[in-house]
Amino acid sequence: MTASPSVQLPDEQRQLLNRSRKLAWLSIGLLTSAAGFMALTLGQSQAMKTAWISDLLSLIPPIALLVAMRFELRSPTLQFPFGYSRAISVSFLATSSVLTLFGFTLFIDAAMKLVAGERPPIGTLVVAGHQIWAGWLMIAALAYSLACGFVIGKLKEPVAAKLHDKALHAEAQMNRDEWMSEGAAIAGLLLVAFGRWWGDAVSAALISLLIIRDGWSSVKEVIRDLMDEAPTTLGEQGLDELPAKVSQAAERMEWVARAQVRLREHGRMITGDVLVVPRDDADLTRRIARAAEELTALDWRLHALVVMPVPALDPPDRP
Repeated sequence: MTASPSVQLPDEQRQLLNRSRKLAWLSIGLLTSAAGFMALTLGQSQAMKTAWISDLLSLIPPIALLVAMRFELRSPTLQFPFGYSRAISVSFLATSSVLTLFGFTLFIDAAMKLVAGERPPIGTLVVAGHQIWAGWLMIAALAYSLACGFVIGKLKEPVAAKLHDKALHAEAQMNRDEWMSEGAAIAGLLLVAFGRWWGDAVSAALISLLIIRDGWSSVKEVIRDLMDEAPTTLGEQGLDELPAKVSQAAERMEWVARAQVRLREHGRMITGDVLVVPRDDADLTRRIARAAEELTALDWRLHALVVMPVPALDPPDRP
């Protein structure tokens, strides 16, 4: 017996979902302004160019998330009988893959410039009748971008935790980590100001490594989800306590002798099977229907649980 295949979110989670949608639009607006400011001051700095591309790449996750949100709550169809809740995981995979590939490209570019010994021609500008080093305007643009990313990341973190949204959590971490990439670019420009030409290329390489780290970490996480890994704690590798909670609740039912639970994550939702060994066959259909309803009510993330009677249970293999 299964719960309803249509995804029904509680009111609190629906409000949080709307908030995450608003935060995605806020991210696009602020990051676009930051990227525009940096484009105006770009110059010939490799670190500045890499930080600018990093800002442009940061636009991809919120855009992909907005697209995925248009699909994830749609009702199942004949073509997609399990619904569209994994649209979030698909967007997560696409954005993390793009980040990783671009990170490698930027790292190779920075490394080649470092090996070739290219010196960044950062000149001067005349502002209000005063001649100033162009690097100061670059640093101001980087500081603005740093502040935008840090604030957005902090706003997204609590929403991601309450929605148990791994894609939003990874996006929040990437935004929050902007201070490191922008900080590295600022440090590189300051090194150039003091005659250390290599500072520009080194900081660009460091930024690209940070992009690779964020992208690859997200790729590994979403691949585990698509391979039906058991639910894990948000932002950690440890298993979520929900499977044990469902199993214990099933075994507390009078008619259940033993229970075993197999859960997997479908985007922000969790689906799976509850295998039970009944003590007897009396009124089994009604008992199964009631069990599916009660177990699904244990946590808002549980969706379309299948409660299946079996004659015996084998212990699961350990990894």
